[in-house]
Amino acid sequence: MPPLMAIEFLCRVADVLSDYLGGLNEDVIKDNFIIVYELLDEMIDNGFPLTTEPNILREMIAQPSIVSKVLSVVTGNSSNVSETLPGATASCVPWRTPDPKYANNEVYVDLVEEMDATINRDGVLVKCEIYGEVQVNSHLSGLPDLTLSFANPSILDDVRFHPCVRFRPWESNQILSFVPPDGQFKLMSYRVKKLKSTPIYVKPQLTSGGGTCRIDVLVGIRNDPGKTIDSITVQFQLPHCILSADMTSNHGTVNILANKTCLWSIERIPKDKAPSMSGTLVLETGLERLHVFPTFQVAFRIMGVALSGLQIDKLDLKNLPNRPYKGFRALTRAGEFEVRS
Repeated sequence: MPPLMAIEFLCRVADVLSDYLGGLNEDVIKDNFIIVYELLDEMIDNGFPLTTEPNILREMIAQPSIVSKVLSVVTGNSSNVSETLPGATASCVPWRTPDPKYANNEVYVDLVEEMDATINRDGVLVKCEIYGEVQVNSHLSGLPDLTLSFANPSILDDVRFHPCVRFRPWESNQILSFVPPDGQFKLMSYRVKKLKSTPIYVKPQLTSGGGTCRIDVLVGIRNDPGKTIDSITVQFQLPHCILSADMTSNHGTVNILANKTCLWSIERIPKDKAPSMSGTLVLETGLERLHVFPTFQVAFRIMGVALSGLQIDKLDLKNLPNRPYKGFRALTRAGEFEVRS
């Protein structure tokens, strides 16, 4: 079997379980063991992937709720599996509910991007790339046929598609042609590599000696994206050899958490001053200077802009009884964005 088939199936299982259970960890799986077992029973049959589309699985297996848990205790019936098979399982488009009807036809397309960046101790950008997803929320009657095109598809790398995407039109013209599932789904994911700059800068400066370490961190806008940058936080792990830390800032709040993480919440950068944080770390007795320097993790969010530069050109819809409403949004947030000191 192709090795990627196993990896892709495991990713699909993780996505479905996260979608059903609102998260994925050991405790969640233990609490919802029966649902997990039923989902796996439908998703894989005798070693072969079978039904992996979340929308169809929701029709077959009810999502967990307090009411269903109470009923299972009262009646003694713990099964969540539907008695009837969804009609879409025998359809040529198994990811779509058969013949849905809506009074208002609408489709929303979201570009959601995460910026991964590494900046070395000299302030040089070592790596900067975008991981992005095209997320679609579709409420369309019948069996619609959609075509989505980008203004600059040549910038995309490592594209990965939902099974509904026809590969031939993308291969020849970089056009996404598909019959969408009903509801919310991830149409495709992509990477944009070797970006030249980041929207904000973080400049840490550490000077150590005499049993203490002085920290100064400056944050500001490097390239204005034209939209507000908010939800900005800077955090770093205090080294084990630190006995105490006294940190202050001229904007936002600074907290030392229980796991020895220093969290600086800036939210938005004011126009009249650059946010700065400073403080002193006291080292263990016998240590003159700090030998392990922290790495600063940066988070931010920008609504209304895709920093990769990807632009949607147009979205065409066919086989619809009336004119649908189309909506487009973009969001960029920090992924693994780290500044070394």
